Amino acid sequence: MADYDEESSWKLFESDPACFNELFTALDVKGLLVDDLWSLDEASLTALKPVHALIFLFKWVGGADEKGGGAGSYDEEFPGFFMRQVVNNACATIAVLNGLCNIPDVQMGTELTQLVSFSDGLDFETRGEVFTSSDWLRTAHNSLIPPSAISLSNLGGQKTSEDAYHFVVYLPVLGSVYELDGLKTAPVNHGGYNEQGEGWTAKAREIIENRISTYPPGSLHFNLMAIRADPLPHLQSRLDAATTTGDSSTAAEIMEQIAIEQEKRDQWAVSIRCTSLVHRPNLSISASVR
Repeated sequence: MADYDEESSWKLFESDPACFNELFTALDVKGLLVDDLWSLDEASLTALKPVHALIFLFKWVGGADEKGGGAGSYDEEFPGFFMRQVVNNACATIAVLNGLCNIPDVQMGTELTQLVSFSDGLDFETRGEVFTSSDWLRTAHNSLIPPSAISLSNLGGQKTSEDAYHFVVYLPVLGSVYELDGLKTAPVNHGGYNEQGEGWTAKAREIIENRISTYPPGSLHFNLMAIRADPLPHLQSRLDAATTTGDSSTAAEIMEQIAIEQEKRDQWAVSIRCTSLVHRPNLSISASVR
């Protein structure tokens, strides 16, 4: 896989919400965005609700437990969408698509919808070949690649001692939390979750903390992002209602929230416009590893 020519290869991808959100734009995904998660605590996850999926970046370690901490079981009969990674450096887009295509009622562009429909009924590996052979999808992925992107080479091909990082996605499907990792033979079912309280994200926290615990204490080899509903339409609707009823206090609070969301979008736009993004360090997730 390392012998692909420059024109046909998939490039390295930055672990930055700006890049993922620009990819969403290229895929014509509506109503969703990717946001940073700086902590796995309940308050941080609740602040981003509704959260549809978690994108987890970690340092790939050869010979490590294939199921990420010893939990879960392979589901060869997975009823949702899953594709394997068959080329280097495509794991970010594959993680995104494995997440998006399992979100109920997701709105996405015509080209992606047609590709998903075409791949229906294919085995996991063949589906991966179909998607990564798509010129327009590879072009959309590569258009977002800054010179400083994180190296994700040597995954799925010959392994070296050089550091490599990998994206996977966690999300709920039919009452269970699944780990969708394109380097694995099938989705990993981590079991059911309590739909009350935090819901599926409480189970996901436990799974991710277990994975983090397999690394040396203090390791800075992780980054976490959430695929969430875009909060701006809902906030704007609430602001309109508060303004109509003359509730100035509530309106002021909502306007502050809108300003925070808009500031994030402005920062993402600046990142995308830059000719060379500053390399984001691999972030430590603030979590009480048990």
